[in-house]
Amino acid sequence: MTRGPWGLTMGGQIVGGLLGWALDPHGDDELQPARLTVDLLRPVPIEPVTIETSIQREGRRLKLVDAAMLQQGRVVARTSALFLRRSAAPDGEVWTGPVTIPPRPDDAGPPDTDMPFEIWTYNSDSDSGSSGMPPPEWEKPGVQKFAWARLFRPMVTGHPLTPFTRAAFAGDIVSSLTHWSTAGLRYINADYTVAISRLPDGEYVGLAAQSYYGSDGVGSGSATIFDAAGPIGTGTALALGQPPGSFQPS
Repeated sequence: MTRGPWGLTMGGQIVGGLLGWALDPHGDDELQPARLTVDLLRPVPIEPVTIETSIQREGRRLKLVDAAMLQQGRVVARTSALFLRRSAAPDGEVWTGPVTIPPRPDDAGPPDTDMPFEIWTYNSDSDSGSSGMPPPEWEKPGVQKFAWARLFRPMVTGHPLTPFTRAAFAGDIVSSLTHWSTAGLRYINADYTVAISRLPDGEYVGLAAQSYYGSDGVGSGSATIFDAAGPIGTGTALALGQPPGSFQPS
């Protein structure tokens, strides 16, 4: 269930979701989980993992917590999360660009699949999206790409899904969304960052591609993250070019 599309290893969204799950208890009604950066240091075999967390700074208005994922004593991934204290919003207007949000998929129960999540893909020319991978909507040239993702299985059995875990999980999709080309997905991400002004509301987290820049096999992508009520933040991902056929979705 945790296998990703790059071989016999866990998917980046599983790795990031588990790290987000481990850090989630550090937030509360006053501390907003505002930023999560995940470094995907090594392929993570489908084997037991250990997660260790440590508080780096705890002040009146912020809390910085790190987490490391280990296998057999070796760090395979790590993350840093910044929690900010909520307060009254300042006066004044701040510019922001418009964001198109595709129709959200109809609510449904867990599908008959071993996957822990579903993804629906769209582009700016399509009237409706499609479910699953690979996404034909993302291979059309000259169009903006979008996605809705729904995580419906817990990261850890017996622990209900939380909004922050959903955001951490969905952040890994930024890379495939922004780096997918007319030739398919030819980049694997080395990291991703989620920066949100509020937690997502509901099961569905959406993404709208905003930019891709690539040079010498290094790609940088960014996307707006939203829920059914509107935009909540941004995601970025750095990725490395891969040979044809490396990406093999199940």
